[in-house]
Amino acid sequence: MSVRASESAVRAAPVFAALGDATRIRMVARLGASGPQSTAQLGDGVGVTRQAIAKHLRVLADAGLVRATRSGRDSIWELRTRQLAEARRCLEQISTQWDGALERLRALVEDE
Repeated sequence: MSVRASESAVRAAPVFAALGDATRIRMVARLGASGPQSTAQLGDGVGVTRQAIAKHLRVLADAGLVRATRSGRDSIWELRTRQLAEARRCLEQISTQWDGALERLRALVEDE
């Protein structure tokens, strides 16, 4: 792994950790599909407490995936796509490395 790819992976690690939970993935998907939503809207149909929703949103915010703005008594959450794009670039680099490794293995096996 190149130094650049390694640095990219380190920067993307909090994103992957935050997305390692099914509830948080659903929340990110909902924000991506429907745009900004309140805490209550994000909790609708999820089947966890409002306190758990708040905790999940803090994890996503700490990873740079969401941002909140106040609207009266509620917070409106929106997706921040820059961190997702960085994680995607990291996965693309890893995929390219694997493709290269598999191609080298194929060439080695076919040469024998």
